[in-house]
Amino acid sequence: MSKENLNDWPPSQTSAEEEEEEEDDGEPKVCQVCGDRATGYHFNAMTCEGCKGFFRRAMKHPTKFCCPRQGVCVITKNNRRQCQACRLHKCQSIGMLKELIMSKEAVEKRRSQIRRNRMVEEPPVLSPQQEAVIQELFNAHEKTFDITFSHFQFRPIDRDLNPMSVWNQTASEQSVKQTRRMDNLSSSYSTSTSTSFSSSSCSLEDEEKEDRSGGKNTVFTTLPDVADLTTNMEEKKEEEKEKKEDRSDGGKNTVFTTLPHIADLTTYMIQNIINFAKGLPSFRALAIDDQISLLKGAMFEMMQIRFNMMFNVKTGIWECGPLTYCMDDAVRAGFQRHLLDPLMRFHYTLRNLQLQEVEYVLMQAISLFSPDRPGVINHGVIDSLQEKLAIALKVHIDSKRAKPEKHLLYPKILACLTEMRTMNEEYTKQVLQIQDIQPGNSFDPLILEVVSKDP
Repeated sequence: MSKENLNDWPPSQTSAEEEEEEEDDGEPKVCQVCGDRATGYHFNAMTCEGCKGFFRRAMKHPTKFCCPRQGVCVITKNNRRQCQACRLHKCQSIGMLKELIMSKEAVEKRRSQIRRNRMVEEPPVLSPQQEAVIQELFNAHEKTFDITFSHFQFRPIDRDLNPMSVWNQTASEQSVKQTRRMDNLSSSYSTSTSTSFSSSSCSLEDEEKEDRSGGKNTVFTTLPDVADLTTNMEEKKEEEKEKKEDRSDGGKNTVFTTLPHIADLTTYMIQNIINFAKGLPSFRALAIDDQISLLKGAMFEMMQIRFNMMFNVKTGIWECGPLTYCMDDAVRAGFQRHLLDPLMRFHYTLRNLQLQEVEYVLMQAISLFSPDRPGVINHGVIDSLQEKLAIALKVHIDSKRAKPEKHLLYPKILACLTEMRTMNEEYTKQVLQIQDIQPGNSFDPLILEVVSKDP
């Protein structure tokens, strides 16, 4: 290697062995080779960064240097590059040792260890930008998540108190096709004791408070209170009699008894999720076609994330303000076991993670900004948004959670998001099947628009 090449080399990055040797006791240090400001002991001598790098390069790439002045040059800060031979001789004379130069592999190993040590000593902290994004999401969530369900207007829920098998025998008079479908449902849910899917899993107290005049199709009525039910017992009995007669007559509006109420509940959740998305500037900045595609693709997943916040693991019941729901309500609305079985397992799995509310909110946002939804055009922009949200969730967990709590929490959350995506298509399929069996005004047009495959 020529003298010119050796002189032109840029100073190397601080390596692991130098980081350990650097000292800072407040006293000025002078390089023993050239007199420049020293940064610490390097290869057994107090030197500056320039002479440290020069010695390492000279030892790793041996070159025979010649002094034009018979080896009597005085090395200073200003002339140290003019005579490499005298500079190298000065390095060796003050005790710099070739043996202390670490190999490239050893240096990389030491650097990795130093980085790990720093990560332990300095836990990750949310940046101001990440804090602002999380706050923005949380504000939009608070405005659109009604945990009390005080603004929920709905048709009364009609829960048949008979066992599912008896109910299905009554329904079988209406259609052989409908009977086969409902028998499949009853075989798994009416006999199951491990998951508490029977009709008794919903409290009788709630059923006594609810109007069971399901034969009516009035939309957005409110539940009567207990006093009204007590003073109108005769009317209630008459309505019950009419309802049973409707079933024996094969009335189409009573095939899936809880469907009108479940449809209203779904519409209410969809409206709130749309408002949540519209409250995010990053979402509003997207093209309208991408907004629609993202909402349609993520709606089922975001609904389940919100429902999970109200799921009681001990009872297997969703507690939505004064209203309670069990999985049997979904069965009576026409949904089938190959969706409901994995869905129930999902709710237990996610709830057992004991997520904080802000983590639920970040989950919703990650699901919403999924660039691979059908119909999405600006994949790059949306992918960048999702990546930032995922990093914010990871840093939040690492910085806000204690060590035992955060162990594998982030990958477990991502696994739950993936699990929901596997159920998304089946949910769409079953909604459309239910609509075919029980057409009319059971499903709001908004629900049908969400599950529609049309762009």
